[in-house]
Amino acid sequence: MLNISGIHEGYVLDHIQAGMSMKIYDYLKLGQLDHCTTAMIMNAKSNKMGYKDIIKIECPVDAIDLDILGYIDHNITVNIIHNDEIVEKRALHLPKEVKNVIRCQNPRCISSIEQELDQIFILTDEENEVYRCKYCEEKYMGK
Repeated sequence: MLNISGIHEGYVLDHIQAGMSMKIYDYLKLGQLDHCTTAMIMNAKSNKMGYKDIIKIECPVDAIDLDILGYIDHNITVNIIHNDEIVEKRALHLPKEVKNVIRCQNPRCISSIEQELDQIFILTDEENEVYRCKYCEEKYMGK
């Protein structure tokens, strides 16, 4: 039996699509956070999903941008832990704006030319999950 201890303060990300935890690890830049302990459980059996991934993150609760998670998969369950207890279950939603997650594919876009410029995409169609580049209006669908 696999045993991963609880965390004192941080997050438990549950109901992640199987195989997506490394992508989430990269998007959240967990490897770049100081004093952040991360445990990933991959391909765990789930009655609801068949198989799922789980990520436990021991860190200050303000260290992670949950909007990125909403963009990746707004069905992920976010449990916020404080003093070894779940203090909040946060529902995710598609963020209205994502910064430096999507890269504009338009070679003429100023964000492709100016390397210091943030890549900013605005949600323009929530039903179809369509984002558009803030600078050139290039459409981006999918993840």
